[in-house]
This record gives sequence, C-alpha cells and structure tokens, in this order.
Amino acid sequence: MNSSSWSDLVQNNVEHFGDLVAGIDPALADIPKVFGAAESWISDFVDFTLDAVEGQVGFVKFQSAYFEASGLAGLTALSAGMKRAREAGIAVILDAKRGDIGATAAAYARAYLTPVSEGGSGDFEADCLTINPLMGPDTLEPFVDCATRFGKGLFVLCRTSNPGASWLQDRMAGNRLISDRLADLIGGYGKGDPSSSALGVVGAVIGATVPQEGRRLRQLLPRTVILAPGLGAQGGDPAAIHSLRGNTPGDLLVPVSRGLSRVEDRSISLADYRDLVLARIEGFKTAIAYDYSGARLKQA
Repeated sequence: MNSSSWSDLVQNNVEHFGDLVAGIDPALADIPKVFGAAESWISDFVDFTLDAVEGQVGFVKFQSAYFEASGLAGLTALSAGMKRAREAGIAVILDAKRGDIGATAAAYARAYLTPVSEGGSGDFEADCLTINPLMGPDTLEPFVDCATRFGKGLFVLCRTSNPGASWLQDRMAGNRLISDRLADLIGGYGKGDPSSSALGVVGAVIGATVPQEGRRLRQLLPRTVILAPGLGAQGGDPAAIHSLRGNTPGDLLVPVSRGLSRVEDRSISLADYRDLVLARIEGFKTAIAYDYSGARLKQA
C-alpha cells in the first residue's frame, strides 16, 4: 500500500514512468466481447488492465461513474482495483468529482482520502481525488484539510475539456474569467512557503482540448500539478499539450482512457488486445514525452 505523500508519488513515478495516466473506464460496448461472457466482467477487465499497465505507467485514474453504474459488482471491482494498484506502487487518482458543503464534504473526504489508521474504511482510499468547486471555496476546505493531513492530492475542476465548458467557465465574473478566478483559488493553496519549489497538493483539471486557455491558466498556476484530459477520444492534440507545462517535472499529468482501451473490432482476442493497449501506451508516452532540462520534446 502506498505510504508516500502525493507530491512524492508524483515526483517518483513521473521520473520512472513519465506523465501518462492510464484511465480505467469499464464500458462493455467499448471493449472486447470476451469480457461480456462472464458475470465478473468488470473485475476481469480491471485485472486485465492492471496486468497490462503495471511497469508501464506510474498512474491510473479510475472513473467512479462506470463502476457505480454496475452496482455492487462494480463497487467491489473498484475497491479491489484501487487496492491492487496502490499495493503495486501505482498512484491512484479517483475521478469522482465530489463537491458539497460542510459535513457532507467531510464525509466524502473521509471516504476517499482518509487511511484506515485514521478512521477511514479503506475500501475506496485513493492517492488523489477530483473535486468540483461549483458551490464555492468553503466546499473545498474539508478536502484540502484532509489531503494536507494525510499526504493526499486533489484535482479541482478549473477549465474542463468538454465542449460545453465555455458556457460557464469562459464567462466573466466581475472583471475576471471564471476559470481565472478558479485558478487563483487553486493556486492560493500552494503559497504557504514561497521559498519552496515543491508542487502543491491541490492541482487543477485543465483540458488538453483548450491549449490557449491552458497556456494562460498555467501562468496563474506555476507550482500546480495540472491534470489534462482530452487526448484520444476527445481529440486533443498531443503536440499542444506542452502549453500546459510549467518548469517542474510532474507538473503535468495526462490521462488517456478510451484512447487506450476502446476497440472497433470487439472480436479481438485478449492476446491481441493486450498488444494493442501496450502499443497505444507506448505511442502516447512518446507523443507527450518532454525534456524539462532542455525545454524541448525528447526525440524518439
């Protein structure tokens, strides 16, 4: 089980495996038919994926909604998968986008960020959690307090990758864009020690599909880890991903989910599917590789 802090995990796992985050989004319509032959398909898919990615990536992102949609079997698979990944040293991001007020936010933080030794259940303990700031800064405080206390990480929605994000996030509030105000809020959590170069525990979700906005927001978030969804199925450009980078290795993590796992030919064998997933991992890792010391793309 991971005992390192989120910042240590980011630094270590990026150094050894790079910036790619393997997303695990179990959907029967997108994966080989062979998985659907068993009632345990969702657990089988998670085990297959973890077998494939272990030693290839340092991060996995479980999309909670897909597991919840499968009821108790899905939640059982989610819990087992999270535990297995963490035991293997793979940093686990739970993409649950929780956000609420007061005691409810504290309960979510206890569910996902609190170790068993500190009163958590341990069933869904993640290294990092995505959260939604729509209800205001007070809803973030229980998550930030818990993450700071237990060495966890957070990703707060800032400028997301979906087409409808501009409806709210690109609107003006006073004399500032809402996404800029969110970036100010997120960045404020990393200013406790101005002399430190360490990355903050509170990160930002900024879509890879909006590189111009990302470039602007990165200027407001120099010491923040950005989670940049949108490559693969959403059509983000790997060449533009570097506009979201800062100056510190680990300050950009790039999740790819359906771009790794989805197949058109669902009759594919498991052996061929594994080869396909591994080839896609290698392709994305090469496309987003970056040399911070030389500020240039690594040459394949």
